Amino acid sequence: MLVGIGDSVTAGLGTSSTELSYFSRLVKNLTDEFAEMKGRSLSIVIPDLKTNNLAVSGSNSIQHLNRKKKLPLHDKDVFGIVVMTTGGNDIIHWYGRSQPREGAMFGATMPQAKPWIVNLEKRLNGMLDIIEQKFPGGCEIFLGDIYDPTDGVGDAPSLGMKDWPGGLGNHAAYNDVIHRCCRERESTHLVPMHETFLGHGSHCQQFWRAHYRYDGPHYWFFTNVEDPND
Repeated sequence: MLVGIGDSVTAGLGTSSTELSYFSRLVKNLTDEFAEMKGRSLSIVIPDLKTNNLAVSGSNSIQHLNRKKKLPLHDKDVFGIVVMTTGGNDIIHWYGRSQPREGAMFGATMPQAKPWIVNLEKRLNGMLDIIEQKFPGGCEIFLGDIYDPTDGVGDAPSLGMKDWPGGLGNHAAYNDVIHRCCRERESTHLVPMHETFLGHGSHCQQFWRAHYRYDGPHYWFFTNVEDPND
């Protein structure tokens, strides 16, 4: 059973069709798939694969914990492959248009955010505990960290948002929590989205920056900067 959990990155918002979401591409190859990926989709490797994408666009980690409590208990003969993104909306909402709070912390200082970071770790461990309990036959969890559409510069105005001097520090603290949870659990594996997306954000054309990618100045983000594009 392949299960998608979390926010719009896993739900597939930002793509021009559902078949281009990463969840769908895990299940089934595109007709014009990259040559090295042909025949590697899960539906081919695992012929009796079942899928269930529970991710909800716009949701934050607080909502994710509540929703995971409603996950069905699977039989012992079902093995779980769980793909998950969480925490990104906690950071970027609501783009500086409201006062920062837990679950929508854009604009927060580090002292403000410190208790929210502690709570994130408790929530994330709670989510992972629930997932493991819901798959008594075993599971592997693939958890993405949070990418940075400013390419490590931290200048939110380059994305059309208000300046957030403490943004990179809070972002790094959230990713530290995700990395730590992955290190501490045998069932949970880090998907390094942050590292992979560097150089494909708002500074993708600035070749002098450390994260510039020499495969070309390609911008990978949707118009809301929360999600990947095609």
